[in-house]
Amino acid sequence: MVPLDLVKLSSLMARTSGKREISVGLIDGPVNASHPDLASSNIREIPSTLRGTCARASSTACMHGTFVAGILAARRGSSAPAICPECTLLVRPIFAEGESGNGDMPSATPAELAAAIVETVEAGARVINLSAALLRPSGKGERELVQALDFAAARGVITVAAAGNQGTVGSSVITRHHWVIPVAGCELSGRPIGESNFGSSIGRHGLSAPAQDISSLGKNGEPRSFHGTSAAAPFVTGTIALLLSEFPSATDTDVKLALLQGMGRRSSVVPPVLDAAAAYQRMAAIYGR
Repeated sequence: MVPLDLVKLSSLMARTSGKREISVGLIDGPVNASHPDLASSNIREIPSTLRGTCARASSTACMHGTFVAGILAARRGSSAPAICPECTLLVRPIFAEGESGNGDMPSATPAELAAAIVETVEAGARVINLSAALLRPSGKGERELVQALDFAAARGVITVAAAGNQGTVGSSVITRHHWVIPVAGCELSGRPIGESNFGSSIGRHGLSAPAQDISSLGKNGEPRSFHGTSAAAPFVTGTIALLLSEFPSATDTDVKLALLQGMGRRSSVVPPVLDAAAAYQRMAAIYGR
């Protein structure tokens, strides 16, 4: 089974490639905007102390940011899933090219993530993809991060966050937040992958998405295969962007309910697998399609 079929995204992608008016915030490494499969994408850099475009295509930061960007916004027909290529991608880097990553996920302090979230919301994002791990948690920094997530929620912005790849059961200040959709990783069979984090909050208001052998954009125009929850999160983010493109007047509450309802009361630490087709049908029932 291919990843898009597991989460039933193909039919929604056949309806729309997204709309430029729907801005997707990518808080990650910088993106290789000159990649041939991203060259025609609507990519806009949010000014910060870090460059949003890559200086070194082989750096960990660039490869991670470009990989996730490919899942969201690559050219249809490329090696990447290319879920919403017509949407606007707002790139706000948090991971410098000279730094090493936390495994295969970029890392940032809570204060750095908080600043990035606020700036991405202020830049006009409707949904934010956060495929990043927390580094050096602190009380003050975590309070700032909660305030930033509260700010996003108050502005009607949905934050989608990778659950992490430490193979633990628990939660973080991000996955515990009531308006964040945490995304755990699963195999193409739908079974959870062993390295994905799980927990009560992830199981209660999260989703699972493909995280095994996902192909997207690599360096030198070559495809790259990746394994982990960083790859899972943009499947949910891209689905939200397409739903907002089809139903531009929808509220964040409508979209979250469409994604998460119909799954019953949850008690497992493992969330259900994303069903994009069912989410579309629920939105269509609300908006008369």
